[in-house]
Formats: sequence, C-alpha cells, structure tokens
Amino acid sequence: MIVNSSHGGEATRPRRRSRVRRAAALATAGLLAAAGILSLAGTAEAATTLGASAAAKGRYFGTAVAAGHLGESAYASTLDTEFTMVTPENEMKWDAVEASRNSFSFGAADQIVSHAQGKGMKLRGHTLVWHSQLPGWVGGLGATDLRSAMNNHINQVMAHYKGKIYAWDVVNEAFQDGSSGARRSSPFQDKLGDGFIEEAFRTARAADSGAKLCYNDYNTDGQNAKSNAVYAMVKDFKQRGVPIDCVGFQSHFNSNSPVPSDYQANLQRFADLGVDVQVTELDIEGSGSAQAASYTKVVNACLAVTRCNGITVWGIPDKYSWRSSGTPLLFDDNYGKKPAYDAVLAALGGTGGGGDGGTGGACTATYTRTNTWGDRFNGQVTITAGSAAISTWTATVTVTSPQKVVTTWNGTPSWDGSGNVMTMKPNGNGSLAAGASTSFGFTVMTNGNTSAPVIGACAAS
Repeated sequence: MIVNSSHGGEATRPRRRSRVRRAAALATAGLLAAAGILSLAGTAEAATTLGASAAAKGRYFGTAVAAGHLGESAYASTLDTEFTMVTPENEMKWDAVEASRNSFSFGAADQIVSHAQGKGMKLRGHTLVWHSQLPGWVGGLGATDLRSAMNNHINQVMAHYKGKIYAWDVVNEAFQDGSSGARRSSPFQDKLGDGFIEEAFRTARAADSGAKLCYNDYNTDGQNAKSNAVYAMVKDFKQRGVPIDCVGFQSHFNSNSPVPSDYQANLQRFADLGVDVQVTELDIEGSGSAQAASYTKVVNACLAVTRCNGITVWGIPDKYSWRSSGTPLLFDDNYGKKPAYDAVLAALGGTGGGGDGGTGGACTATYTRTNTWGDRFNGQVTITAGSAAISTWTATVTVTSPQKVVTTWNGTPSWDGSGNVMTMKPNGNGSLAAGASTSFGFTVMTNGNTSAPVIGACAAS
C-alpha cells in the first residue's frame, strides 16, 4: 500500500517505503482458444470499457481513488465510466480514521464510499492493520493496550462500513523482503508476536461476516522466500479454520522488477489452498508496447485463474500516481487512453480502446491460425485501418513459453528480453487507406504448447 494520494497501497508516496517493486514490460501468457479467428477489435456485443469487459469475464476492474480528486470532472467521469471497484487510497488507513485513540473520523472515506455506492461500484476496505501510517500513539502502547486498541480499531471501522465493503485488507505487508521469510518488525509483531495476524482475522470475521477477509502484500507476485512464507501462513490458516478468504497481490512492477515468469502459477498455487486471489495495486512503469505487454500478462494471468476475482490498478491518470515519473498507469496526464489501456481492454475481450497511439487514424489487429502441423502452426495478423488513413502501424504478438516464433514474413520484428513478445512493424506495408488492410505472418514452434498467441492492440499513426 502506499501513503499519499498517489499510491494507495501502503503509504503515500513519500512513505511508500523501500519495497522493491516490479514493474515493466514483459511477456504475456496466451489464454485464447487454440484455433479459429480471434478478433481483437471485438464484436458488436463486446464491451467498450474496462469494467464492463471484466464483468463479461466474471471479474471486476477497479482503481484506487483519492477523495481530493473527486471534484475534478475528468477524474470522476473516467472513474465512473471505466471502473467497477474502488479502493480508498489513504482515507481508510489508521492515521486517517483514528488519529487519536478511540476518536474516529470517517469524512473523507465516507465521501469515496458514497460516490462508489451511487455508481453501483464495489468497495475494498484498505487497510485495518498495517505497520505504516500509524499514528504515534499506537506504537507507544504496551502489549495489553495495543491488543485492545487493534481489536477496537478493527471493530469500530468495520462496524461503520458493515454491509458496504466487498473485501477488507485485514492485515497488510506483515512479512519482510529478502530471503528470510520472516515477519516484519512492527508494533504489532514486536509486542503481540506472530499471533496478531490470526487475532486480527478472527476479530474481523466477528465484526462483519459478509465481507471477504484478505491478506495483502507486495513482492509476493512470484514464488520466492516472501511469498513462500505467506503461502505457509495461509495454508496453516485454512487447515486450522482461521477465517481468511483471499490474498491480495499488489503487483507494482518496473524494468528492474518485472512481471515474474511464474506470476500465473503463483496465483494458482494460492488459489489451490482454497482462497480467492486478487490483484490489488497494479501499476507498471514504462510506456508503449512494452508496458502494454506487461499489463496484458497480468490480465491474462488473472483470467486463467478461476479464483482470481479481479484487478485493481493503483490510480487513474499518471499524474496522480505515487510514482508518476514512471508513467505506470493506463491513462496519461490528460486522461488519454494509453497503449496499455488498449492492451488491457483487448485482453479482457473488449473493444473501442484509445485508438491511434499517434496523430493518425486507428487500426485493429485480427488473428487467424492458417496452418497446423504436429510441432508447429502458422498464424496471420490482419491490420485494418479505421475510418482514417494511417501511415504506419505496430502490433505485438505474445507466445507462451516454451513456444517460439521461428519465422516471420511481411513485417519487421523485434523482441523483448524474454523472447516471448514480438513487436511487429511494417516492411513496406505501413501506409493504409481508410478501411484498407494488410497482414503479416509467422510460424510458431509449439514445443508441446498449442495455445494461441495473444495479439496486442494495434497502434497506428
């Protein structure tokens, strides 16, 4: 989480802490049918917004919201149009609602809740017990008082919002980074011991039996010492009947900490324990097709895991991100839809994305499998200009490891570091009149995996 109106995860920007975030441009797993034609421009019935497209897949698509921005018309209209889930960025954190012991102030959080409910959106409560954004009085308590204060805080906050919250981040970021798998030092851990997490969940269940109860953390997106420690805790809780319903994966990525190759497998292993999994604070630093490919990978991973309820991005326009210099979100500073937006919409099966990616007209990319042999298949992507002529185009093709593209034609390919994401540009066939089409092709060695490639949104200028 963040502290600031920009991030919402744990502490606002300034305090976002030393978490090593991963974000960045990576490959994406193919979820589409292995044969036939896949039109990423969608059909007449396809949804045209993130929330509606996710709903068609049985999921939500949410965002972190800052109460202070709701008065900005572009902010509110984008929120209302595109999203179906809201997480208050900082307004429900301990320092915001209980700055003085047993004196609660819910004004800013209530503003977000009221807005979301008025638009029929679900709400995520964030967060009840967390080491950061704690008022000073909490850390000064002895063990007995601290236990009482923790349980009172949970009870009072959950009672105030009872019946309004879809899921609560009951405990947030309780494990250390690095290779130890140890618990993080905090007033709760240091004075109450390992049992504080279980106690918090049991208290939360008694406070509101209707809300999902989640553990939320960062740098747990792939299998590593930290995620293994969380996994062991969740497994133990499920075996002993401790009430935990879901695990949140914050998913902050960048070029130094990209989407891990085992992201989907990691989500699945938690789901196999009998809990829901949720992508809770997604943002991916970068731009263009690389950023779009990484977003696609995350969306495809969630769609591939039955118990992945949905995805929340950590903010709306880049300018309000807790790491705005990395341009990690789906909308630019002026609320323009970025290539990453188009890619997410396409991955969700929607249509009607941001369009051109440049100054010219829009284009669509449609995939067809043209030939199949025992160990390989040929694919063709048809690029079609929209209602205006275009001078060039770009499309991405992502295969699922261990597949490999071994031959291409009618285009100039380049590859990302994983070798799974191919960016195709024209080879003398970039200029298209309005409504005209061209195509490029490729051969994929299956290496035992026959799934169809994922075709990113077409970008044109």
